[in-house]
Amino acid sequence: MRIGIIGGTGREGRGLALRWARAGHSIVIGSRDAARAQEKARELGDRIEGGTNEDAARAGEVAVLTVPYAAHAETLRGLVDPLAGRILLDITVPLQPPKVSQVHLPEGGSAALEAQALLGPGVRVVAGLHHVTSAHLGDPDHAIDCDVLVCGDDEAAKSAVLGLVGDLGLRGLDAGVLRNSIALEALTPVLLYLNRKNKTNTGVRITGLP
Repeated sequence: MRIGIIGGTGREGRGLALRWARAGHSIVIGSRDAARAQEKARELGDRIEGGTNEDAARAGEVAVLTVPYAAHAETLRGLVDPLAGRILLDITVPLQPPKVSQVHLPEGGSAALEAQALLGPGVRVVAGLHHVTSAHLGDPDHAIDCDVLVCGDDEAAKSAVLGLVGDLGLRGLDAGVLRNSIALEALTPVLLYLNRKNKTNTGVRITGLP
């Protein structure tokens, strides 16, 4: 599959690109600065290319949004047309620095719900990958002890994202409708608090499932 990563020069984007490229996917990492994205792509290696965020949005069936919440709405407003007809995996958490270990619920309920409202029904928004640390993603040889909860209103879009989660070496779990992203996004500050307090990289593991 060809996957575009919007805002892909950050730590999360680079880690996702490395792991998906290793799994055989072709990746386009995007940035507001195409030259920066191209430079990062050269550093990351084969099967990865760089371009603008619009290039990443148009790259394939699935686009992944990895920008900070402060840039979330502005970025999406510029990509309504390029994202039309695609699946958007939104991994954004509505953090409010410096209080990143406190829950903040945005006006729209969650970043993913705001994305769906902004983009309209022509884009199938799926929420996931909120609880995987970028420190582990960036090392493709590191086995990550974490489940990935995935929410969305379109079953086919969720299934496609769950497959990509598996290609990262993680267990993806269907966590219901997109509105459930409120709970997933709100859990991230709690994990950040635990990590800071215990000097760990805590994830989520769901027990009792096969």
